Amino acid sequence: MNGPADLASCLAAGEAVLFPTDTLPALAARPEAAALLWQLKQRPADKPLILMGADLPQLVEALGVPWQEAWLEQARSSWPGAFTLVLPIAGALTSHLHPGGTSLGLRVPACERARELLHLSGPLATTSANRSGEPPATTAAEAAHQFPTLSLLEPLPWPAGSGQASTVLAWRGPEPGSGRGSEWTVLRPGAAAAPGPGGA
Repeated sequence: MNGPADLASCLAAGEAVLFPTDTLPALAARPEAAALLWQLKQRPADKPLILMGADLPQLVEALGVPWQEAWLEQARSSWPGAFTLVLPIAGALTSHLHPGGTSLGLRVPACERARELLHLSGPLATTSANRSGEPPATTAAEAAHQFPTLSLLEPLPWPAGSGQASTVLAWRGPEPGSGRGSEWTVLRPGAAAAPGPGGA
């Protein structure tokens, strides 16, 4: 059986794997092996991946950059949950998941089985389990059909997700001369209700 420890070993060996989340099944790899995900999906490399973690402290430690208090407040109110937070973060992890970019999408899923794996594996580069242009898989069977050679988290069946992608919030700095403060902008409506102005 491919339990969390087995999948963590596969990931450490540079493989991609499949596991459930609270939204859609995830196709995942270690950040340094993220290029494999674009190859498997046949996806343009200019479409960034998401860094998924077991909890907020794990992501803060992995990124190794100072977090603004507003980022921490939003993360605490959004996670675990169906929110992806896009932060203006550069560095090695961003270059792996968003080549040439200056921001990184982060999420902690509200799926206990996913977080159990992430505690063992460390933060992972993730994306929906589908080939580019195809509808995202919503079940383990659909994910395995699209990627039959990959290991998937067992036991089956997986807990049901929402069937919708996460809501994506991006941190925007103030426009020069606008007199406005920084704020969150909804880049993609999704499974979670977007917060009102200034926070969740």
